[in-house]
Amino acid sequence: MLLAVSGGRDSVTLFDLMCRAGYDVGVAHCNFHLRPGDSDRDEAFVRRLAAERSLPCHVAQFDTLAYASAHGLSVEEAARDLRYAFFEQLRVQEGYDLVATAHHRDDAIETFFINLLRGTGIGGLHGIPPRNNHVVRPLLPYGRDDIDAYVSEQRLPYVDDSTNMQPLFLRNRIRLQLIPLLRDISPSFDDVMQSNMRHLTDAGTVYRKAVERIRDEVLGGDGDSFAIDIARLRKYEPLDTLLFELLRPFGFNGAVASQVAASLDAQSGKRFLSPSHTLLKDRDRLLVTPSNSHLRLLSQEQDCQEHGRNDFFLIYEDTDLSALPIPLAMEVRSYDGTVPRLSRNEAWFDRSQLTYPLVLRHWRNGDRFRPYGMSGTRLVSDLFIDLKLSLDAKADAWLLVDGDGDAADSCADGGNGTILWVVGHRAAHHAVVTPATTEVVAFRCAVR
Repeated sequence: MLLAVSGGRDSVTLFDLMCRAGYDVGVAHCNFHLRPGDSDRDEAFVRRLAAERSLPCHVAQFDTLAYASAHGLSVEEAARDLRYAFFEQLRVQEGYDLVATAHHRDDAIETFFINLLRGTGIGGLHGIPPRNNHVVRPLLPYGRDDIDAYVSEQRLPYVDDSTNMQPLFLRNRIRLQLIPLLRDISPSFDDVMQSNMRHLTDAGTVYRKAVERIRDEVLGGDGDSFAIDIARLRKYEPLDTLLFELLRPFGFNGAVASQVAASLDAQSGKRFLSPSHTLLKDRDRLLVTPSNSHLRLLSQEQDCQEHGRNDFFLIYEDTDLSALPIPLAMEVRSYDGTVPRLSRNEAWFDRSQLTYPLVLRHWRNGDRFRPYGMSGTRLVSDLFIDLKLSLDAKADAWLLVDGDGDAADSCADGGNGTILWVVGHRAAHHAVVTPATTEVVAFRCAVR
């Protein structure tokens, strides 16, 4: 058994219990170098812990921030990917049967609410499974209070991660603010949640089997391309939910799935894009193919030229922004709950609420948006009057538009997506950052 040991109370409890139970164990520790001084302190503590029992100790050093930046991930996602890849590599190379982590009941409840807020569907509402392939979680039946009592009773040494008590990340805010409130409302909250997650796990199993059966019937594929038979698809309800499950592996979110469902009676040629794939309505089929690089940015030499326009650009998170007509920068960041004072040249949006590709285009007569902080909408032209912009400044104004409308239609008829930002002037309320936000997409337009 390979034990994942961070040095905190939970993993030290797991370490002590597994040793007492007589398992043949080794220790794995990840130094993510995210907390100057503390990260190295934790590593030294785990090395001593393993040495005291003459157990093998495997340590990995990671530049987590660089990995997160290179792969477009939040710090939490990057650390998780690095951690489990390291564990699996060790398991195979060193001949361990299983990897044991110290997740407990409170972790599972926190994960439930994280997934609920992120909209992962029923698949995320069972918390943390007790076993996932070669990873097992022996402490899941027990809560944080049980672990604290065991640590105290056995006088186990441990190290504290001070960031666990700071509401910097969504998980911490759920742990420190939401769950104590729910426990105060319902004294049996933990038992009820454990029962709920068990039932949802069973329901999820039935649900996945049904989706797999329908997928086999309606989805055909040849290599990297797939086709959904619309006639067969119509036999099932609700279409929005089913399309979400069918299209989620290709990077499409729930909002796009609903748009696809509403377009089944539309003429051929309607197209939807995810960060990795293109979906095309083609007569009686929905064709799903990997996005080619030329779809990442449509400029005046490409599709827009065919529509007679030269002011329409598509933006993905990996688009080369140097090709844009304005100096626009974009960065995905983990959200810590604090939005700094932004200048008129900056705008932040909730990453999970954006539909790609985003559209950058000139403003047009009739464009209307909901300014940030306002309950109603107003014409972009009225905003320009308030700002006393010159004719030249108006002519040179750009809009960043959410891709919740068809890109080709946006190019041809002025855009049917939701305006996110009158660039350099005023952000909209759409995809606004909220306490539930975990990642933001930060834009900045350099002053010319």
